[in-house]
Parts: sequence; structure tokens; C-alpha cells
Amino acid sequence: MSSPDFFIRVATPRDAGQLDAIYAHYVRDTAITFEYDVPSISEFATRIHNTLSFYPWVVAEAPNGTLLGYAYAGPFHARPAYDWAVETSIYVDNDVRRLGLGTALHNALFQSLQAMGITNMEACIAVTNHPDEHLGNASVDFHHKLGYRMVGRFEQCGYKFRTWYDMVWMERIIGQHVTDQPAVRPFLEVANTVGALKPEA
Repeated sequence: MSSPDFFIRVATPRDAGQLDAIYAHYVRDTAITFEYDVPSISEFATRIHNTLSFYPWVVAEAPNGTLLGYAYAGPFHARPAYDWAVETSIYVDNDVRRLGLGTALHNALFQSLQAMGITNMEACIAVTNHPDEHLGNASVDFHHKLGYRMVGRFEQCGYKFRTWYDMVWMERIIGQHVTDQPAVRPFLEVANTVGALKPEA
């Protein structure tokens, strides 16, 4: 398949139906997510709404309105000392993978988080040590290419499809760490400054 035409914009809860359908493949058929059950559309809409109350959630949309993938960030840890670090997630429709969508979504997420004042992007990634029909290690390679470094590994800590999987943490530093660190700004306050995002109509 040739590279699809698309643009990146801020998600809304109205996108929940299409995004839930993209995510369903990863829940049912892969160990990329350790979630066992596909969330309902209403639950997915709530997740989008709650994330956008402070953090970014962006989607890749084709000119015909079809959503091709999404990316979002959330708190790395609830305690305020961790405010400048986030955990990130990216999901691309299985039919259009490896066509540049993941990189474009990550770029939009990266720019959004920088505009907020985030300093650390953290990615928690399931990995396998043997051939597995539900999981490969392409995500580790993807993050390496985007400038992440490996910072930790947890062995056999996730169980899905009657299989134990390891988890790794990868990290990318995207901001300066200073003594008087400025407070992080909510995403929706800075979204219109992010060049990778299509402006709202």
C-alpha cells in the first residue's frame, strides 16, 4: 500500500468509535497492550476526554474523515515531583502500518509535549525473547530511531495469551532540567502553537 494522505489534529471524544476499532486489534490479537478486553466506545470517549483535560491526544485523519491512528500522553506517576515526565502511547491502524504514520504522530506528540514544558518522554514496551505470533520487537526499534534510550527491563511481568512477557522502559529527554523548573502548561492552552497539528477550523 502506498503512503496515505493524512493530517494530524487534536482528538475529540467524538472520535471514540473509530479509535476504539483501531485499538481492538491490539487488544484481541497482540500483546502490544496488556489490556484483555476491548473497552466500550463510551469508555474510550471518557479516556479521550480525561486525557485532554491536561495532556495531548492527537489523531491522524485521511481527507475522507477516516482515522488512521492516534497518539497520547499521560502522567508517568501521580506524585507532583513527576509532573515533567509523561508516558506515551501510539497506535496505528493495522492496515496502514509502516507507512510513516507512527513517526508523524510521534512528531506531533513530541512538539505538543515540548510546548507544554515536559522534559521526559517515557515509553513502556512489551518485548519477547522468542518467536511469538502475538508480539515482535518492532516498537523497540521504532523508539531507538526516534532517539530513545533503553533505561530498564522487567522480566516476565506481563501475562497474556498464556504467555509471560518482559517489559522495557525507554526514555527520550526533550527539555532542559533546571533548578527553578517552570510549571507544565495544560495541552489545550498550547495546542494552537504546535506546528505539526492542523489548526482548528
